[in-house]
Amino acid sequence: MRSRTMVEALNEALLQAMEQDEAVVILGEDVGLAGGVFRVTDGLLDRFGPGRVVDTPLAESAIVGVAVGMAAYGLRPVAEIQFAGFLYAALDQMAAQAARLRARSGGRFTAPLVVRAPYGGGVRAPELHSDSVEALLCHTPGLKVVVPSTPAEAKGLLLASIFDPDPVVFLEPMPLYRATREEVPEEPYRVPLGHARVACPGRHVTVAAWGAMVPLGLRAAEELAGEGVELEVIDLRTLIPLDSDTLLGSVRKTTRLVVVHEAPGTAGFGAELAALVAERALYHLSAPVVRVTAPDVPYPAPALEDYYLPSTARLIRGIRAVLEA
Repeated sequence: MRSRTMVEALNEALLQAMEQDEAVVILGEDVGLAGGVFRVTDGLLDRFGPGRVVDTPLAESAIVGVAVGMAAYGLRPVAEIQFAGFLYAALDQMAAQAARLRARSGGRFTAPLVVRAPYGGGVRAPELHSDSVEALLCHTPGLKVVVPSTPAEAKGLLLASIFDPDPVVFLEPMPLYRATREEVPEEPYRVPLGHARVACPGRHVTVAAWGAMVPLGLRAAEELAGEGVELEVIDLRTLIPLDSDTLLGSVRKTTRLVVVHEAPGTAGFGAELAALVAERALYHLSAPVVRVTAPDVPYPAPALEDYYLPSTARLIRGIRAVLEA
């Protein structure tokens, strides 16, 4: 066990996957010589050479399209898109090609590829660098969507994603890249997709979160503990496939749900969670579900970021609303 940041844990996962299987290749803008815009691929070009760590042109659609062809051929490509906001240019390849390859071929071909992308706000980035696009991806059948929240989770989830038989979009919260360190096992390990984590057990309110919103939920739990309010914070880890059993089990226990995410509220993934609870746990609820989200506007200039993103204070207001209902 060693102390690692999320960037270091992700780098180690890529290195170990490439050591384990020669079919694992990396491609993307600046992933080779520069080691990636956040240095997640640092050192891999020197270790594995330009045949397996490929610097590409600035063309997101081409990056994902080539990755689909590689995957159909039998490789396991890991494509890096520099920022999730740039995924819009690649949605055609992801939705019309990668997500449909298994169904289109009647199971004769699969697309075992990973598309990695830094995402989310909190780092004062310019336009298109901080978008949260998970709802678009979750609404695309055939894609799996994974969002880590800690270094140890990031390593295990990335290894599981690389060796999954289907396409996975791996969204990496930028504010968490170097925010904390924690003990990360040195040996390779996989965190199974489709299993949520109870980040903080409690009995009064369930808070469902993913990515950078998980630490937000834990801070709210710490603040409210002094008032005798026990939050149960659920880190979904994978949005698709969703661990509905863990979420519903928590809601049936606490009878209250607050969902927090930094994407806009309308048709965000929080709406899917609210619908799920309404369909399968409605009569356990003591109050309506509350969503704490970003407003329905494009991501603003960096100076307005603090007004746009959910905060601990806003989350606590949502929690008080379900407690007082």
